[in-house]
Amino acid sequence: MVRGLAPATALRGRAATAAAAAARWCTCRRAAVAVCLGNLVAALLVARALYAPGTFASAPNLLDGQVKYSKEQMRWVEESIRIRRAAEPIELVQAVKKLRKAFAREEKRRKELPLELKQKVTHEILQRLRDLGENRNTTEQRDAVESWRVEKLKYIRSSSTQNLSNFGLSSEESRMLKRALDFNWRMLLEDIGLWIPPAVRHFEHDDKPENEQEEEEIVPGPPLPPECNAELHTDYGGTAVRWGLTHHKESAADCCQACIDQAKRAKPGALKCNIWVYCPSEYGCFSPDRYEHKHQECWLKQLQLLAGSGGAKESLVRRRHCVGVGWGTWFLYSGWIG
Repeated sequence: MVRGLAPATALRGRAATAAAAAARWCTCRRAAVAVCLGNLVAALLVARALYAPGTFASAPNLLDGQVKYSKEQMRWVEESIRIRRAAEPIELVQAVKKLRKAFAREEKRRKELPLELKQKVTHEILQRLRDLGENRNTTEQRDAVESWRVEKLKYIRSSSTQNLSNFGLSSEESRMLKRALDFNWRMLLEDIGLWIPPAVRHFEHDDKPENEQEEEEIVPGPPLPPECNAELHTDYGGTAVRWGLTHHKESAADCCQACIDQAKRAKPGALKCNIWVYCPSEYGCFSPDRYEHKHQECWLKQLQLLAGSGGAKESLVRRRHCVGVGWGTWFLYSGWIG
């Protein structure tokens, strides 16, 4: 009997313990919900205290269904309207409106000219250009097209309705073509795809005296006497009398004079200078003998001249012994004494 009552007592104890635990859990849950609700209400009150006064102050007063603004608010509205009007680009807006109207008029005029009439105009202009011939410049082509336009306008104005109908144009088409040729000529050329580049005329103003030397051919120093027979961009051959590596002169005239003086002072049987070569460029001068002459080098040479006199002698010297020098690195200045 005692053993039978013990399990029942244990079960009742466990049930009581579970009921007590459930009661405690419900109590904690209610407490947590209550705390959350309290925090939410407090947050709402704080938010209303912070933001509600400014919002209510800036909001318009609603009385009798009408919106009423304060004087300060009205001043702000008027100021914003004035700023917007002052910042509005009135001139630009008006210009855009004018352009839109002009484009609309041009588009309307373009649509008025039928496609068949444009094709007739195209064929006639092309035939006029073919009749003009090939290898014609743009000025002649433009003049030919312009003459066709003038002739066509003159024909339309002077012809009667019957003549125009024989030509294949109705009165309405002739009116549209006349207006296109007279007022919308450029637009008609664009529609038919005809473009002739404008002729560019370039007039070079040359105020330099006739006998003045080119700037790049002006050699510093005094002018050379005729007996030096000087010539630019040349290099005469011959046996060296005085090497230019150690023989420098201030100018080509001084180099030529040194050649003349050496020939006068030379002893019988010695080499006498009759060729001089001078480099006037501070950047050096190229020579066909693969040697680059330095600035102010003066080479004195002797060349066995052929028989002859005057122009014949000069021609023989140049043909047999003169070598042209490239223009790449300035130039050499050479001459012969005869």
